[in-house]
Amino acid sequence: MTEQHYLGIDIGSITGKVAIINQDHQLIDRVYLRTEGQPIVCIKKALKEILDRQGALPIAGAATTGSGRKLIQTIVGADIARDEITAHAVAAIDYCPEVQTVIDIGGQDSKLILIRNQLVVDFAMNSICAAGTGSFLDKLGDQLGVTIDEFGSCAICSSKPASISGRCTVFAESDIITKKNYGYKKEDILMGLCYRLVENYKTNLGRGKKIKSPILFQGGVAKNQGIVKAFSEILAEELNGDQLIIPENHDVMGAIGAAILAQEEMELRQVQTKRFTSSFLGWEIPNIDYQTSSFQCDHCENLCEILEIIREGEVIGRWGGKCSRWDIK
Repeated sequence: MTEQHYLGIDIGSITGKVAIINQDHQLIDRVYLRTEGQPIVCIKKALKEILDRQGALPIAGAATTGSGRKLIQTIVGADIARDEITAHAVAAIDYCPEVQTVIDIGGQDSKLILIRNQLVVDFAMNSICAAGTGSFLDKLGDQLGVTIDEFGSCAICSSKPASISGRCTVFAESDIITKKNYGYKKEDILMGLCYRLVENYKTNLGRGKKIKSPILFQGGVAKNQGIVKAFSEILAEELNGDQLIIPENHDVMGAIGAAILAQEEMELRQVQTKRFTSSFLGWEIPNIDYQTSSFQCDHCENLCEILEIIREGEVIGRWGGKCSRWDIK
């Protein structure tokens, strides 16, 4: 049987992740990049990296997830777009079929997913307050002159973690300045921040939720050793003697989940409609010129701002309207 390849893209506000798997869910290639405020450029660059390493792999199906999934679906011609909860849950179940809890912490949001018998039974998301996300660590690490890559290794050297007050980034930042002035060690403040983030996460997302082991920790923040240590201690009762599970490709699990969903979708289409050719636009995407523009619709009192995506002079997508007047048919 010819090897089939499926493409998954997870596009968020801070990072873009791309994964390619085969029909057996083996990871063929992956890319993790910061968007730097330009999600289209980010995904074009990611696809170019894979193209340079793998050549023009035939893609049997493509899917997008993340906050920018509809935009990137239009850009790459993905067959489907799915929400982050579904994508992360699918990847977690594929990695560990017995999983009951998924912790995902990204740059601007965090998620808690409860799974029983391989079905999502409950979830919670925090996309409003930064105090339970990676940007919390990124911003406050800057106050101490520590990059996000250095954060974890420095934090676990702490012998006496500082108590960081407040459930808000603003208050935590003020507390850091105070503790710096009092001469606290850098590693003690950093580890204190790790405990604060995990406590915020459990308070904001875990309240009233039945967290059970096995627990998977995924997302970019899972590489932070200080956060892993804090979760292992604060969730000790829930772990019940088990270890916190961190997948090898924890940072691209959303993209892997999207790729699995693409495979499921295309196999379902083949059975139901006999139509299984992917709408993926191909490996020329990195060379295609995409532009954005906007205008205000004055057709009614809503005065919607309509965003347009233009590919080589042709409008291929519009967003922002409260009605279907400007939708691309």
